[in-house]
Amino acid sequence: MDLQTVKNRFNIIGNSAGLNYALNVAVQVAATDLSVLIVGESGVGKEVFSQIIHSLSSRKHNKFIAVNCGAIPEGTIDSELFGHEKGSFTGAVDSRKGYFETVNGGTIFLDEIGEMPIGTQARLLRVLETGEYIRVGSSKVQKTDVRVIAATNRDLYESTQNGKFREDLYYRLSTVPIRVPALKDRKDDISLLFRKFVVDFAEKYRKPPLQLEPQAMQLLANYPWPGNVRELKNIAEQISVLSKSNLINAEEMQQFLPEYHNNRLPVLAPQNNQGASGEFMNEREILYKLFFDMKKDVGELKKMFGEILQNPAIANSLNDYTKEKLYQSINEHEASAQGLKPYYGNAALPQSFHEEQPQSHQTPQNTSAHQNQPVILSSGRDGEDIHSHEEVEETLNIMDKEKELITKALKKHRGKRKDAAYDLGISERTLYRKLKEYHIDG
Repeated sequence: MDLQTVKNRFNIIGNSAGLNYALNVAVQVAATDLSVLIVGESGVGKEVFSQIIHSLSSRKHNKFIAVNCGAIPEGTIDSELFGHEKGSFTGAVDSRKGYFETVNGGTIFLDEIGEMPIGTQARLLRVLETGEYIRVGSSKVQKTDVRVIAATNRDLYESTQNGKFREDLYYRLSTVPIRVPALKDRKDDISLLFRKFVVDFAEKYRKPPLQLEPQAMQLLANYPWPGNVRELKNIAEQISVLSKSNLINAEEMQQFLPEYHNNRLPVLAPQNNQGASGEFMNEREILYKLFFDMKKDVGELKKMFGEILQNPAIANSLNDYTKEKLYQSINEHEASAQGLKPYYGNAALPQSFHEEQPQSHQTPQNTSAHQNQPVILSSGRDGEDIHSHEEVEETLNIMDKEKELITKALKKHRGKRKDAAYDLGISERTLYRKLKEYHIDG
C-alpha cells in the first residue's frame, strides 16, 4: 500500500524522514506474524502504529485489543491476560477467560510492556514461543494463536541489565523494532499538525480557525514538546477555546506554552507523595532525599561547631568529655554521608572543619594527618598514642539501603504496610513487591 494512502487512512500528519521510515517498516511487517516492539516517548502515537499493523495484516477481520500493562495491578494481571478458574483466589466466584483466549486469531497490543511483572513476563514468553498458556488456578494447558505487538517508552535493554525485564523476552519481542520519532525531532511537522488541530477544533466549537504570526509559529517549533503530539493537540485546543483573537502573536502564544526546565536532578515529592506526572516517587529518589538530608545535617553541625571555636569563652568552658561528644556527633554524620562506618574515641576533627576556622585559634591535635582521610578509631583516651587503626567501608549498594529503609518504615508504623508505603513515598503495590523481593517479613 502507498505510504500517502496509509497516512490518509489513519489520519497521520507529517513528512519527516523518521516518521516515514517507521511507517514503511510497519507496512512491510504487517503481512507477517512476527512480534513487533514499538519504541517511543509518551504521546508520539505508538497505538496508532499497532492499529496500522493489525489493519493491514491477514488478521484484520479478527479482534484487536489494547492492554495497558501499567494500569493493571500486579496481583490481577495474570488473570486478565490468561484467565482464571473458579475459586483460584479470593473473589474468583466464577471462571473467566483471559485476553489471550478471547482474542484468539487476532492481535493483542501490550502497551507499557516495561511495567509487566517478572512472573507475567515468563508466562508471556511461553505464549510467544509455543502458543501455550495456563489459566490461573488450572493445570490444563491451552493453545492460542495471537499476534503480540508491544510498546514501551523505556529503554528495555537497560531494564534487562538491572534485572527488571527478562532478556530472553526482550529479544523475542523485538524481532522487528519500530522507533517512532519524538515531536522535537519532527520540527517541520509541527506547523502541519497544529493547523490540522486548530481546523478540527474550529469545527467542533463553531469558531473561525486560528492563524499564527511567524514569530508565534517559531515559538511552537522551538518548544521541546515533552508530551509530544498529545501535548501539541492540547495546546491547540486551549488556544482555540481561550483566545480572543483569531490571529495569535508571539506574546499570546507564550502564555499558552508551559515553562519547560530540562533538569534531571532528583526533586523532593509534594506532600501527597506524587510528582508532577501523578506517579509515585520511585525508590531511587527516596535514597537521594535521604543522602541530601544527611548532607544538610553535616553542614549544620559544621556551622555550629565553627561558632563554638570562634568564641573562646564558650570553647574554654567546655570540658574534654563534652568536646569529645561533639567530635563523635560530627564524625558520625560525616562518615555516614561518605558511606563509612563512624569510629568513636578521641578522634581528630575532619580537616574540612579546620579550613573554616581562623588560623589564630588552636585546633585539636593530629589534624594535619587526617586531611582527605576517613575518620579512625583512637586506641585510648586523653591523648594516648594511636597504635593501630582499621578502615571499614559501609556498603553503598542501593538495594541494601532500600531494604534498610523499608525495614525501618515497617518498624516505625508497626507493620502497617499502607502507612509505611506512604512514608517511603511509594505505592503499596511496590512495597508488597519489594517485601517479596528482599524476603522481608512485614
